[in-house]
Amino acid sequence: MNISLFFGLTIIIFSLFFIQPVFSQEPEPPRIPEPSPEPKPIKIPDPDPIREPFPEESDTAKIQRLTEENSKLREENFILQVQIVELNKIIENLHAITMEQINVIMELVNQLREAVLEKLVPPTINL
Repeated sequence: MNISLFFGLTIIIFSLFFIQPVFSQEPEPPRIPEPSPEPKPIKIPDPDPIREPFPEESDTAKIQRLTEENSKLREENFILQVQIVELNKIIENLHAITMEQINVIMELVNQLREAVLEKLVPPTINL
């Protein structure tokens, strides 16, 4: 019995050495994740340089070209003014024709009214 008692106590003491450290351990803090590498910023493409509208022209050529364009625009403006004057005359003529047509229609209406009134109401005095 001594052997079994000695064997049992040895197992209990042995188990206390192995079990005790398990309960006395503190939990480890959670691992901090490693930072992921930052993405590279997207570079804005360099804008194309602004070209001159007429790179081959010198100042005198530009002045000459602009003068020619100006004279062309003045001619077009003059032609348009002449057309406006002609259109205004045509409008005046059409207005006069329309007024004459209205006068003729009014005369015809008056003649029709007189003719209808003569048939409905005969004149009392015949000369």
